[in-house]
This record gives sequence, structure tokens and C-alpha cells, in this order.
Amino acid sequence: MRLDLVTVVVHEYDPAVAFFTDVLGFDLVEDSPSLTTDGRPKRWVVVRPPGAQTGLLLARADGDRQAAAVGDQVAGRVGFFLRVHDFDTTYLRLVAAGVSFVREPRSEPYGRVAVFLDVAGNRWDLLGDASDVDGDEVCHD
Repeated sequence: MRLDLVTVVVHEYDPAVAFFTDVLGFDLVEDSPSLTTDGRPKRWVVVRPPGAQTGLLLARADGDRQAAAVGDQVAGRVGFFLRVHDFDTTYLRLVAAGVSFVREPRSEPYGRVAVFLDVAGNRWDLLGDASDVDGDEVCHD
């Protein structure tokens, strides 16, 4: 058994695909035409971190209720966790790409962590390996 996909509700497909692939470096696994349950056109869009088994289904909001959930899928909590091998390099690359960080990097027993917002406004933890914890803060020069 494995967790295959997690849905992220977004306003529009293309900006979400660009964020996850161009900014975060995910792979675009599938982008296929599909239909809603009542026959309207939509897309089946899946992105996945390189080498990962679990992916994200990017689903365009359909109706007011879903639109209200964009960016608030987990009621303002951090709901997604992206672990990277080189925290400092990834953090600086994301900052340079214009990613909005709402919590600066800090060291925790489980590794370095900083909170950022995805294209929809959901909160993510950027996590470094525990070996990244050395008490030094990221240089912002």
C-alpha cells in the first residue's frame, strides 16, 4: 500500500504547473484532458518531486466552495512538507525565484526548516536533513 496522490486545489492549472515544475523542480508526470462528473472539460495534472512515489494532483477550483479552499486547504496550518538534501542551497534558490517565505529558517532536532507559500497560498515546510543542523543561519547576502 502507498499514498499515490494528494490534491492541491488551485485557481488555474498553468501557473500552478509552472510553480511546481519551474520553481520547485518537480516533474510534470501527466497533463491530460479529462471531464468533470457532469461532463465539463478539465485537466488531470500530476506533478511529483524527482524520484518520489507520491505526487500532487493539481485540481482547478470548480465552484465557490472549492475556490474558497484555495490556499487554505488545511485551515492555515502547514500541510505539506518538502524535504531536501541541501537546505541552504534550496532555500536561497527559492528566495531568488521569488517564493514567499513566511517563517525564516531555523534549526530543529529533525533538521533545518522554513515555511513558504505555494502558488495557491498553502503553507509548506522546507525541511533539510538532520545533518544540516549546525546552528548556523542561512546567509542572506
